[in-house]
Amino acid sequence: MNEELIIDVKELCKIFDDKPVVKSVNLQVKKGEIFGFLGPNGSGKTTTIRMLCGLLTPDSGQGTCLGYDIIEESKKIKQHVGYMTQKFSFYNELSIQENLMLMARIYCLDRRKERVEKALEDLGLQNRRRQLTKELSGGWKQRLALAACLLHQPNLLLLDEPTAGVDPLARREFWDKIHLLSEQGVTTLVSTHYMDEAERCTRLAYLAYGHLLITGTIKEVIAATKLHTWMISGEAITKLLQESKQLDGVTQVALFGNQLHVCGYEIARVEKGLNELAKKYIIHWQLIATTLEDAFIALVNQSQGEPH
Repeated sequence: MNEELIIDVKELCKIFDDKPVVKSVNLQVKKGEIFGFLGPNGSGKTTTIRMLCGLLTPDSGQGTCLGYDIIEESKKIKQHVGYMTQKFSFYNELSIQENLMLMARIYCLDRRKERVEKALEDLGLQNRRRQLTKELSGGWKQRLALAACLLHQPNLLLLDEPTAGVDPLARREFWDKIHLLSEQGVTTLVSTHYMDEAERCTRLAYLAYGHLLITGTIKEVIAATKLHTWMISGEAITKLLQESKQLDGVTQVALFGNQLHVCGYEIARVEKGLNELAKKYIIHWQLIATTLEDAFIALVNQSQGEPH
């Protein structure tokens, strides 16, 4: 992978109504990466993305996006970025093709028909070109939005929860396209709440209450939490769920089918409690690798100031 930095910002801050929304964010994204942006609602993800693409001016901090200064050269950044917002914003009474042609005119693109045809082909929209936008399902609306983002052949995609409300098959097809674009050198920064999507990213960052808490590969993020996880199975799983939450050293418990994931930071303390639990119930437990979802829940709890 090319080591060229597509995004390189330092101490990025944004304040709304005297309230800091983004606080001293440092972020580096390399060319061709699929960079996942995780965090609870209201954590500052959208605000950060809007600063990166030149739609918002930081109150402090500095950096570059695609080699352009994010404050002084925001207009140039907009010309080379594809930004997909959470809100679907196309004309319902126009067809797919008409919406794309309109977008091409708005951006004053040359070779408009050629660009629209390529976008229709790349996103599998050829046979639906005349279909009205208001008739599209969530998955097809998503394809249209991505097609519009790609009309001007951007070097960077900034995608803000692009698959929210989209069915699993459409999400998978969307991510296959993102990986194909990555192979072609297009860089993607994408915010998501889906752990299966986060696992398809090259690297991840976790943002909470405006602070960037951690950045790294999946393995690095999981390791940084220093969390241990045990899988428990047995009878009376609902009772096990409630009682395991009360065990000494246990910080979080989650139900996965008919099994529990019990997490904590001190192996000896947790396993002492599990042995005590085994005296009351017929259970089987074993130490397993911590999943990204386990780590994500731990980060959420830590950011909310809960015990860890």
